Amino acid sequence: MTGNRKYIAPWIFLAMIVAAGAAQAQPDPNPLGMNLIQGARDAVNTENLPTSLVIVFVITVISLAPAILVMTTCFTRVIVVLGFLRQAMATQQTPPNQVLVGLALFLTFFIMMPTYQQVNERALQPYLNDEITQAEAITAALDPIRTFMFRQTRDNDIKLFMDIAKLPRPERWDDVPTHVLVPAFVVSEMTTAFMIGFLLYIPFLIVDMVVASTLMAMGMMMLPPIFVSLPFKIIMFVLADGWHLLLGGLSRSFQ
Repeated sequence: MTGNRKYIAPWIFLAMIVAAGAAQAQPDPNPLGMNLIQGARDAVNTENLPTSLVIVFVITVISLAPAILVMTTCFTRVIVVLGFLRQAMATQQTPPNQVLVGLALFLTFFIMMPTYQQVNERALQPYLNDEITQAEAITAALDPIRTFMFRQTRDNDIKLFMDIAKLPRPERWDDVPTHVLVPAFVVSEMTTAFMIGFLLYIPFLIVDMVVASTLMAMGMMMLPPIFVSLPFKIIMFVLADGWHLLLGGLSRSFQ
């Protein structure tokens, strides 16, 4: 028992030294000099409120930028059609998703460039030159984008969302709210993309049917037709200059 006390005593003495040191040198509760409570009070102060709202607005716009890009541009139609093309050719992950998304983005910038030039001339540059206010700049920027969406949106889709929102029938396009126009535009883009995808499937489906019938007639039922039809679909797409026809048709499909 005495031997155990001899080994335990140094540990007790070391613990007492650590406790004494901690009591003499208390850690700084705010080592970085940050006062969260005071910062929150400053943020909600009446004088700092506009600045705080601007910061919140900027962060919100940055977080919603991908959704804004998808919902108010031609990106939806382009990426859906490219996805249909890959499925129709049955090339699995070729081209990869990064290539399809990158191609869709650059094609979107190409198609939307006239609209964005109008936004720059009517809203951005006058606002930077202090010629118009922020509210006037937002209104001026929305006009070209709304005009583009109206040209691609079907009347039935606008009527659908106007009825859902229980809004009166608009007398002119300016009477259609933006929060009604955006979902109607997206639905119209999806409908158009599915129609183009159906047309894309037809030639590749014919190739699959011909190959499947040939293999069945030859008695080669254990050989998957997709292994045989895939090279024929690729060479047919290349010989027909498919990328030129598809991308050119997509660009011209936007009025």
